Amino acid sequence: MNEPNTPDIAQETATEDVFRAPSIHEQDIIHGTSYTHHSPVPKTITADMLIECVLGVDEAGRGPVLGPMVYGLLYLPLVSHRSLLAEAHHFDDSKVLTPAVRSSLMQTLCTPGTDLYRDCGWATRVMSARDISAGMLKPAGTYNLNAQAMDATIELIKEVFAKGVNVKEIYIDTIGSPSVYQKKLERIFPTTMITVAKKADSLYPCVSAASVCAKVTRDAALEVCYRSYEYEEDLGVVVEGWGSGYPSDARCTTWLKGNMDPFFGWGSECRFSWGTAKDLLEAHASGYKIDWPTPDNDEQAMRVTDFFISTSDDNEGESNELSSWFGRPATEAMF
Repeated sequence: MNEPNTPDIAQETATEDVFRAPSIHEQDIIHGTSYTHHSPVPKTITADMLIECVLGVDEAGRGPVLGPMVYGLLYLPLVSHRSLLAEAHHFDDSKVLTPAVRSSLMQTLCTPGTDLYRDCGWATRVMSARDISAGMLKPAGTYNLNAQAMDATIELIKEVFAKGVNVKEIYIDTIGSPSVYQKKLERIFPTTMITVAKKADSLYPCVSAASVCAKVTRDAALEVCYRSYEYEEDLGVVVEGWGSGYPSDARCTTWLKGNMDPFFGWGSECRFSWGTAKDLLEAHASGYKIDWPTPDNDEQAMRVTDFFISTSDDNEGESNELSSWFGRPATEAMF
C-alpha cells in the first residue's frame, strides 16, 4: 500500500490536549480491536421521529502507517443543516481547520446544553491498524482498503436507520469513482437521496462535521496508542513521539526505525501492509524465516475412515486389526 497525496503534517498532527470524546474506547484501541460508537439520538429528533434529517459521512487517517482509520457520521434535522453547522459554527473540511478548532468543535458537540448536542447525532467506526492489515494481507482474496471503507460506511448508515431516524438526504466524500459508489448506495438505500462527491467535506456542512468527528477521534486514538509506550522506557522503547503517523512525517519514520523489534516489528498500532513498514522489516530482517504450513490437497488429505477401511490388499491385515479394535461385529461372531 502506497501513501496517497502528501498531507499537511502540521494540520494532521493533534494538539497535546486534544479533546477525548466518548468515541474513545481505550482498551479496544490498545488491544487493536475495531469498534463502533454512537451518540444518543438528539432530543430534537426523538421529540419528533418523523422529522426529516440529513446525514454526512467522511473519514480520517486513510494514509498513515500508524493508528486507526476512522469513519465519522453526523446527522441532524434538514432545516438546520446549513444554518447550524456552516453559519453558526463554521464547520469545514477537518484538514482546513486547525487542530485546536477541530477539538473545540467536537467538545461542543459532546457537551449537554449546547445547540450542537441538542440537534446533532453522530457516530464513528474505528478501524484498527491491525484489522486493516489483516484484511489487506489475507492469503486468499484480499480485503482491500476501499472495500473495508465502503463496508464501514454502509454499516454506520444502516445503524442510524435502525434507530428510527428519518434520513432523507445522505452526502458522502467519495471512495474511488463517485458514480459507482453512489449507485451501490442507492441500491441499498433506495428511498433516500444520495450524493457521493469529491471534496464533499468542503461542499456539504454535514460531511464537514462528520470529518471533524472522525479526525478528532483518530487524533485521540493515536494518543492512546502512543501513551501505552510511556511505561516501557525501561525496555528501551523511545517515546519522544511519532508525530502524525504519516510516512512523510520524519518523526513517524524515526520512531518506526528506533522502535522496531527485529522479529515482531511493532505493535497493533502499525499497519504492516503499508510499504513503509514492509521496507523497514525487509531492510532490518532478523534472519529468521518462517514457513507457514498450508493444507494439503483435499484428495491427498488423510481421512478418519482411512484408519478403519482397507484401501488395498497390501494393508488388509492392518485394516482388519483396527476394525476389530473394539470387538468383532455381532454377525461375524454368531456365524
